[in-house]
Amino acid sequence: MNIFVDFYQNLGLALTILVIATFAIAGTVKGVIGLGLPTVAMGLLGLAMAPAQAAALLIIPATLTNLWQLAFGGHLRALVKRLWPMLLAIFLGSGIGTSWIGMAGGHWVVRGLGAALLLYALSGLWLPPLRVSHRHEAWLGPLCGAITGIITAATGVFVIPAVPYLQALGLRRDELVQALGLAFTVSTLALAAGLLWRGALGGGELSASLLALIPALLGMWLGQWLRLRISAVLFKRVFFIGLGALGAHLLISG
Repeated sequence: MNIFVDFYQNLGLALTILVIATFAIAGTVKGVIGLGLPTVAMGLLGLAMAPAQAAALLIIPATLTNLWQLAFGGHLRALVKRLWPMLLAIFLGSGIGTSWIGMAGGHWVVRGLGAALLLYALSGLWLPPLRVSHRHEAWLGPLCGAITGIITAATGVFVIPAVPYLQALGLRRDELVQALGLAFTVSTLALAAGLLWRGALGGGELSASLLALIPALLGMWLGQWLRLRISAVLFKRVFFIGLGALGAHLLISG
């Protein structure tokens, strides 16, 4: 409990409020469209703290919400059988990225985070629906997984290119939601392992991350309520525009 209190005392009141508000917003986004919690959290927290510190805060909220997402759907065994080369490549790519690049801070890491957010936003806004032939999955899946892992290790964002790739597989909606949860869970665990190896994930960070779970879950509940009352297409477009603006700001300002 003491390390939990000490962590937020060290952050200060303003940053503590930012953490709570960020995870509430990120949880709301995930509740509406089924993804975006780590992406939004890294983007907003990256405005005020080092990427490694921001990534440590999202470990527990991201892990538990992703486990909840992959637990429902009834396709877990089939998806693991189909996607395991990609999932293994995410873990290996994250390990390579952690030892080679890492998330040690500095302007270039913040700019890398901004570039990843901007690229994801542009792909969501302008990229036409893609389709991946089954015969290409054997090599394209591991390639996308390895690139995703390296980007995860460097920026804490694990949506590029994993999300566009999974969307291009032609999965049914419930399969896609569960596949995203599976990929995000592996990416989060790989990120946690990298942070732990670099000494950026200790008891204080995990305790602080546990608090962030509360606004994240409340946000998810609000997002699921909103999903029944607003256009998901409109919300997704606004989300990508806002995310692109945030990414451009981080990319320019560093």
